[in-house]
Amino acid sequence: MSTYKMKDLPDHERPRERMVSNGPSGLSNAELLAIVLTSGTREETAVELATSLLAEHGSLEKVATASVGELMSRKGVGHAKACQIAASFELGRRVASHRDGRRPAINSPEALVEIVQAEMGSLNHEIFRVAMLNSKNELLRVVTVSEGTLSGSLVHPRETFRSAIVEGCYSVILLHNHPSGDPEPSGEDIKGGIRETSG
Repeated sequence: MSTYKMKDLPDHERPRERMVSNGPSGLSNAELLAIVLTSGTREETAVELATSLLAEHGSLEKVATASVGELMSRKGVGHAKACQIAASFELGRRVASHRDGRRPAINSPEALVEIVQAEMGSLNHEIFRVAMLNSKNELLRVVTVSEGTLSGSLVHPRETFRSAIVEGCYSVILLHNHPSGDPEPSGEDIKGGIRETSG
């Protein structure tokens, strides 16, 4: 059975044509997401599918941090579409963390928070990451070590430092979020030796 495609929409409603005329900044989040989806379903156009996907997740940020499996839970979003969405947001994150082709310098906790907060702050489960720096305190990359539940994440020192050793980085910064939004360290964090900064 056929699905709705961009060409089925009137010219003035097609996101691609509107992007050419108005530029990407002139499109809504749903229209930009529809371009990534490329097609809709038998019941929905790509724009309608994108709109419902945004509504179900609650925000563009939540769609950006959803796993491929979570994206595929929406009818009409198969493996290919879910991978396209995840890849597009990952490219955006990589561009944001390497402005002007240079690695961002991490000279304060706030500098790293600015890079990771948009993604980690919207997660609905705890996650533990390691930020790896070179001798100039430039960010090489951020690696996810562990993903947990709403209130906890198990972390082993071996896994924490394995990537850093392989990468041969100069220093590391450990990152951990609280889905509750409360930046204060929990009792478990303190027992584990984690000290957190707000932001």
